[in-house]
Amino acid sequence: MKRRQTLGLISSLILALMISAAGGAVDQQSKMVRRRQVPAMYVFGDSTLDGRTSPGPTSPNHGIDLPGAAAAGKPIPTGRFSNGYNVADFVAKNLGFDKSPLAYLVLKARDYLIPSTITRGVSYASAGAGILDTTNAGDNIPLSQQVRLFASTKAEMEAKVGPAAVSHLLSRPPSRRRRRRATWPPSTPASSPTTRPPSRWASSTWAPWGACRGPRVRVLNATGGCAEALNQLAAGFDAALRSLLAGGLAPALPELSYSIADSYAFTTRTDPRAVGFVDAVSACCGGGRLGAQADCLPGAALCADRDRYLFWDRVHPSQRAAMLSAQAYYDGSPQFTAPITFKQLAADK
Repeated sequence: MKRRQTLGLISSLILALMISAAGGAVDQQSKMVRRRQVPAMYVFGDSTLDGRTSPGPTSPNHGIDLPGAAAAGKPIPTGRFSNGYNVADFVAKNLGFDKSPLAYLVLKARDYLIPSTITRGVSYASAGAGILDTTNAGDNIPLSQQVRLFASTKAEMEAKVGPAAVSHLLSRPPSRRRRRRATWPPSTPASSPTTRPPSRWASSTWAPWGACRGPRVRVLNATGGCAEALNQLAAGFDAALRSLLAGGLAPALPELSYSIADSYAFTTRTDPRAVGFVDAVSACCGGGRLGAQADCLPGAALCADRDRYLFWDRVHPSQRAAMLSAQAYYDGSPQFTAPITFKQLAADK
C-alpha cells in the first residue's frame, strides 16, 4: 500500500443487510416521523455490525458519543464496538429507521422476537464471527449459525402470522426488469425454502485487512506500511465473492436483487484528510504502538476528538468513519457499489 494513508472501513467477513421486500412503512416511534424505505432489515456479520448479540464490550468508553451520553456524564452502554453508532446503525438510518434492529438474543430474552422481525427486523451479527465455524469458536455465533437462526425465526413467523404474510414480507415474484442477481452465504443451500433470504440483499467485500491497527502492529514492515500479504488475501476473497454473485448463484435465485459495497475500493480511493480526519493511523482508544497493542478497556488511553480519528480501537472504525462508509454505500459514487446503490436496492420493485 502507498505511504499516503487512506480512509477505510473495517468490514465484517460478510456484511449482510437483508432488506425485506414489502413496501415502506412509517416509523411512529421516532420523534420525527420518517418514511421507511423498507419495513424491516436483517443484519448478519461480526463486531462491525453487532448490536449486542454477543456479550457487550466491557469498556466504559464505548458509547461515549451517543446522544444523551454528555448529559448523563458517562457513556451509554450499547454492546457496540464503537464510540457511538456502527455501520449497521447508519445503514438503518439511511433506510428510515432510528438505528439497527435489536439483537436476536436480546429479542428472545424479552419475548419480542416475532413482533420485531415483522415490524423492524433482527440483528444476528455477532462479534468475532467468521465464515468458518472454527473462527473464535465458542465466543460467538458463527455465520452459519446466524443463517440457521434466521431460518428458525422465519418458521416462528409463519406459525404466528401464516406463510402468506411472511412470503409477502420477504419475497416477491421475479420480473423482467428486475436485476436477476443474488447472494447467500455459500454454505447455505440456495434452494432451501427455510433459509431462502428476502428478495433484496446488500453485502460488503473485505476492506484491506492488512491496514488495520492490530495486524499492522503484529507484522509491521520496515517502512511502517500495511501488511500487503493480508491485503492480497482480502482482494482475492473480494474477487471470488463478486464472481459468485455475478454468475454462480443468480440462476438459483432469480427473484433477488443485490447491491455489493466495495469496502476495498472505498478504503483505497478516499483520502481521509479530505473528509476531515487528522489521524488515519492510530486507534483512538487503546494503548501502545498505534494505540493497537492494548484493547479499548477501562483505563485505556482515549483521544480527545473522536470525530477526527478514523479508527476507534485497533480493529473497528470510529462512529464518523462508519457514517461516511454507510453513506457512500447508500447513495455515493458508483465506484463504491455494484450493480446498484443501497438506495436503489431499497427502491427496486
